[in-house]
Amino acid sequence: MITQVLKETEEKMKKVIEATKREFATIRTGRARPSLVENIKVEYYGTLTPLNQMAQISAPEPRLLTIRPWDKTAISAIEKAIIASDLGLTPNTDGEVIRLNIPQLTEERRKELVKVVRKKAEEERIVIRNLRREANEQLKKLKEDGEISEDEMYRGLDDVQELTDKYIEKIDKLLEEKEAEIMEI
Repeated sequence: MITQVLKETEEKMKKVIEATKREFATIRTGRARPSLVENIKVEYYGTLTPLNQMAQISAPEPRLLTIRPWDKTAISAIEKAIIASDLGLTPNTDGEVIRLNIPQLTEERRKELVKVVRKKAEEERIVIRNLRREANEQLKKLKEDGEISEDEMYRGLDDVQELTDKYIEKIDKLLEEKEAEIMEI
């Protein structure tokens, strides 16, 4: 019983870590990365389509992204979506390839991005704590229903707290790495 609760809780916490990694990958640093634009939604034949499903995205240079759409008629729609995104990038096109020059980040912009990253990390920590609360409630319910003893419940609560600490530490490590990446010149 307890192992089942712990296993389910850990699976959910792992998903939170993966979501945090994906979220952090979309936050702009000074380097060009395909993950920066791949989830931009483009109006394509009346449907919002992620950019990575309609074009090849690559970073041939540290400060340049190239987007090569499979359908050349979608170039103007892709340009509009990039301009409308909050990335602050201006696309240049030659009719076949869209180029995005990634400018050097200013000190002020770096500090803003660090604040954004910290806010996202705190949101993810809250999700982890909510998972801990749910697991603790499940353990207390098992004790109330007589399926586990009080000692087993307290051991389970300690195990849940250990899991929580472990995954919050992982989020803190991801945050620290992303902050260093943003502040790197």
